[in-house]
Amino acid sequence: MMREDHSIQELVESISRDLFDKPFRHKAYYNPRLRTTGGRYMLLSHNIELNKKYFDEHGMEELIGIIKHELCHYHLHLAGKGYKHRDHDFRQLIQMVGAPRFCTPLPSEKKKKRKRHLYQCINCEQQYIRKMKMNVSRYACGRCKGRLQYIGELQ
Repeated sequence: MMREDHSIQELVESISRDLFDKPFRHKAYYNPRLRTTGGRYMLLSHNIELNKKYFDEHGMEELIGIIKHELCHYHLHLAGKGYKHRDHDFRQLIQMVGAPRFCTPLPSEKKKKRKRHLYQCINCEQQYIRKMKMNVSRYACGRCKGRLQYIGELQ
């Protein structure tokens, strides 16, 4: 892991020098806890954390795009300009260096289908599908105010 962090540090420094003509003076490393994002720029420490899964599943090209994106945040923040996604300065710089606005989704993190619960009114047989299980003694049918009963899980 130490060798990987050293090589990622060198890669970030070289991209910063080549594309932005500015040095990267902070730390860049893989954060194994990142799940839903390719990387993030830390405002207080100015470090850049990267998700190794993007390199493993999409390759070096995707990782370089993520580094460019995070370096846009980094250099604009240090320059006192608009570094947020909606800021004009950020959108302009991202277009100039050819950085992606969003990461490609990871195939391994596809949305898992969640369980759904089916309820039915005893009187009018109106059916209700809910994402979360509910206490049937606290709720009534919206159509006839009858009692609800739990039918089961839907797949």
